Amino acid sequence: MKKILYVLILTLITSCPVKCEDAILLEENIVHEETVIQDEGLVPDEAVLDVDIPHEELFEIREIPDISKPQKFETYTFKERVSKGVEDVYKLQIENTRVPSCLLKDQLTKKFDKGPVESVHIWTGLKMNMSEDIRENGDNNTTFRMNVINNFIDGKFRGGKENFRIMLDTTPQNNVSFMQYLFQDLYVDTKRIPHHRILIGNSRPSVGYEGSGSAYTLPFASRSQIARNFGTVRKFGVRVMGNYPLIDYDLGGFSSDTYFTEFFPGAEFDGWVNIKPLAKTDGKYGILKLGGGIATGKRHGEDFTVSSAYVGYEYKKFRIKAEYANANGSNGLSGFTTKNRQGWTVTAYYLINKKLEAIVRYDEFDPDKSIGNNNKREYTAGLSWYIKGQALKLILNYVFCQNQAASDSHRIVLGMQIAL
Repeated sequence: MKKILYVLILTLITSCPVKCEDAILLEENIVHEETVIQDEGLVPDEAVLDVDIPHEELFEIREIPDISKPQKFETYTFKERVSKGVEDVYKLQIENTRVPSCLLKDQLTKKFDKGPVESVHIWTGLKMNMSEDIRENGDNNTTFRMNVINNFIDGKFRGGKENFRIMLDTTPQNNVSFMQYLFQDLYVDTKRIPHHRILIGNSRPSVGYEGSGSAYTLPFASRSQIARNFGTVRKFGVRVMGNYPLIDYDLGGFSSDTYFTEFFPGAEFDGWVNIKPLAKTDGKYGILKLGGGIATGKRHGEDFTVSSAYVGYEYKKFRIKAEYANANGSNGLSGFTTKNRQGWTVTAYYLINKKLEAIVRYDEFDPDKSIGNNNKREYTAGLSWYIKGQALKLILNYVFCQNQAASDSHRIVLGMQIAL
């Protein structure tokens, strides 16, 4: 059965309008997913990527693969590439599920002997799901949705200290124009200062912990409510990211514009800091992370401030994460608003074995603190089957949505994630 699945994946690659050798691999800007069931007026969730996050587990994947030996794969014919690709994918073993990964990393990375560019990694990320919405009024809805079609070009300049990224989102959009949303990541960065990375261009700032996380490591089909309202949106600016054993941080100044809709409607500061008290105990007592951040600025003269706090702990096969956010106005994925809003979420994980993980989450959100009895609560349970790590993953989610201002509803989601 697995062999058949891999053949179908390779068939999908070769049937795309882009040739296999031109295929692009993705990072993390997933397309807008519909917000869970009853989030009226909210822009659906979108994907995120690795390179845009201060969390230390993401630093290792920000590197373009260093290919020091000649690639015999480049001498193969197209038919031989497809055949060998099927074989390589079948044999591929990926055990680290904490970072994004892809099925054809070596095959889609090109090293150059001359010129300013040392290597280029081209990849594509796809996310899709089938969902069944069950509402109390009997208005059920079954939907298949291609949530993400992201194309990436990750490049490393000669010398290995500077990189660039171009990320194109070709997922069909309803709320913004195609060209407006097309360019997501568009930046260059340098690592000439030890333990630091300085980035200039369009990227995803750290607004909240989950809100700045990679879409390719998300535990569920949809982000938490605070993440999809306050964060997970890209802006143009300058960022300084530092990573040390006991602390990491991401500080940046940006234009408050999003999706290239306006020219500098105001300035914005986004900052996040993580403290890791147990980092030097070699995991004997587990891993503890305490984080906090602020996103504040002006847009057309209107102030906004989002403050967030995070705590995460893991020990062997168990993990738990909690996050709280309070907004006096916000400038995230759901759009700019001056409303006062807040929310919090708790997620627990248990790794049943190397391939299967069980996850539960409680998620509460107040969309307007000036109005009483309007909170939205989501209770989610899910299973993630890591067939090939995060590069090929199946998810099954059940969501019970309890809305104080509307009828309750349920959702069952079966999804697939593929990164080539």
